[in-house]
Amino acid sequence: MQFVIIGNSAAALSALSRFRSLDKDSRVTLISAEPGSAYSRVLLPYFLRRKIPYENLFIRRQEDYDRLGVTTELGVRVSRVDPESHTVTLEDGRTIAFDRLLIASGSRPFLPPIQGLAGENVFHLWTLNDTEQLDSLFEPGRRALVLGSGFIALQAAWAAQQRGLRVTVYELLPRIMPTVLDERAASLLQRKIEEHGVSVRVGIHSQSVDRSQQGVLRVHAENQPPLEVEMIIVGAGVRPNIEFLEGSTVRTDRGIPVDRNMQTNVPGIYAAGDVARGATIFGETHQTHALWPTAVEHGTIAGANLGGRQIPYQGSLNMNVTEMFGVTVASMGKFSEEEGFAAHIEQDGSSRYLKIVLREGIPVGAAVLGEAEDAAVLGKLRPWIRNRRKLPSVEGFLQGKYLLPRKVA
Repeated sequence: MQFVIIGNSAAALSALSRFRSLDKDSRVTLISAEPGSAYSRVLLPYFLRRKIPYENLFIRRQEDYDRLGVTTELGVRVSRVDPESHTVTLEDGRTIAFDRLLIASGSRPFLPPIQGLAGENVFHLWTLNDTEQLDSLFEPGRRALVLGSGFIALQAAWAAQQRGLRVTVYELLPRIMPTVLDERAASLLQRKIEEHGVSVRVGIHSQSVDRSQQGVLRVHAENQPPLEVEMIIVGAGVRPNIEFLEGSTVRTDRGIPVDRNMQTNVPGIYAAGDVARGATIFGETHQTHALWPTAVEHGTIAGANLGGRQIPYQGSLNMNVTEMFGVTVASMGKFSEEEGFAAHIEQDGSSRYLKIVLREGIPVGAAVLGEAEDAAVLGKLRPWIRNRRKLPSVEGFLQGKYLLPRKVA
C-alpha cells in the first residue's frame, strides 16, 4: 500500500513513528512545503534569546527519515488533493498516488488587515526562516513593535528585549493574553513585562503603516501618537493550511473536522495537528487546539489508525506553559469563571497567582503565574480534569494529600 503524509512537524512525525511501529513495509511519502529537516517550533524563541544553539533546533535528521523508510519531498507545496483518483498534486505538476492520506499541513500566521502592514520589515515568529531573519536584525537599540500579546507574540517581545531592542506591544483587546489568562493574572503579567522596560498598550486599534525611504515604519493607531520603529513582529493568531483542499470532497470549516479516529468525512483520509478540528475532553466535537502536545496526540492516534487500528481519541486538553520576563505563565482547560463555575484563587505578592476552576467540584481548568515549580500544579491537576474526578478539597490537593485518580473506564 502507498501512504502519503502532508506535513513535517509534530503531528506528521508522531504519526509516522506510530505507523512504522505497526507497518514496516508499506511505502510512505512525506511532503512538506518547508525545506530541510524537521525542527521544533517551540524552541525558536530560545534560539533568539541565545539560550540554545542553532543546531539544537532540529528534531530529525536525514538518517531518521532513512531509518523509517520514508521518501521525502521537502520544500515543495501541495496544490491539490483528489480523493476520487487518490492522488496528491504538487506545485511542480507531479502527482503522487495514495491508498491512505494524512493531512498534517499545520497553520500559518495571520496578517491583520491593517493598511500598509504587508511589506518589508514586517515579520512573524513562526518558521525557521522567520527566526533566521529576525536573528540577523536583532541589534541593540533598534525599535520593534509587536502586534498581539499571545504566547508567540510575547515570546518575540521577550527575545527582542533580551537582545537589547526597544520594544512596544500593541494588543487590540482590553488585556494581554486574552485567551490564556484571566483579567487579574493578565494585569500582574503586564506589570512584570513593563518592569523589564517593554511598553505595553492594550485596547489599541492599529489603522495603518507608512514607510520612509530610510526604512523606518510609522504606525498609526486610533487615539495614539504615531509610533516609529525599525521592524514589526506580528503575533495575531494563525490560520490552517487547507487551500489545497478547495474543490475537493474533503469537508473544511476553519480547519478540517475529524471524528474520534482522526478521520475526515472521506474514508482513508485523516487529519491531525493545527489543521484538524477534533474532539476535546469537554465534549466539543470539532475544536482546534494549535498546540504542540495536542499535535503529538493527534498524530499518534492518526498514525495508529493509518496502520489499520481503530483507536479513538479521548479528546484534547489545551495546556500552555512558558517562561518569559522572569515569570512562568501557564494555563489549562477552562480557566474563566462561567456560570455554574467556582474558582479557588491564591495570590502571593505582585507576581504569584494561582486559580483553579471547578464545576460541581470537578476541576475544569487552572491558570498560574509565578515560579517554574508553580506550573507543576497543572501537571498534577491534569489527570483530575481528564478523568472528570471530583476534588475532595482544593487545599488538600495543593498540599499533596491525594493520589492521582484512577482512570475512568
